Amino acid sequence: QVQVAESGGGLVQAGGSLTLSCTASGLTFDGHAMGWFRQAPGKEREGVSCITWSGWGTYYGGSVKGRFTISRDNAKNTVYLRMNSLKPEDTAMYYCAAGGGPTCSGAFAEYEYNYWGQGTQVTVSS
Repeated sequence: QVQVAESGGGLVQAGGSLTLSCTASGLTFDGHAMGWFRQAPGKEREGVSCITWSGWGTYYGGSVKGRFTISRDNAKNTVYLRMNSLKPEDTAMYYCAAGGGPTCSGAFAEYEYNYWGQGTQVTVSS
């Protein structure tokens, strides 16, 4: 049974930083690209970042490029999202997902991701 679990969300002031973690079990972790998505109240879920199986390829949504960094530790079955210079508009539920394959070919197409976590809330105060 595949399980994906996010952690690290919380309340932070604008300009601050947070690091989200996501651990996946029940799958061959280094065989899967991993992605982060977010959904703000009243808005559609959007892709934030994706990292290939090896960690060599990373992709970012336009609104977070230059501020967020995705990384992974395959030995720990964990992917991270370091978020710097946070803005109130970054407030959302953040979801981690395991891709169907090793690359980010679909980048932020949700159908490319087979397994999803329950999400962790990030709130940025102004």
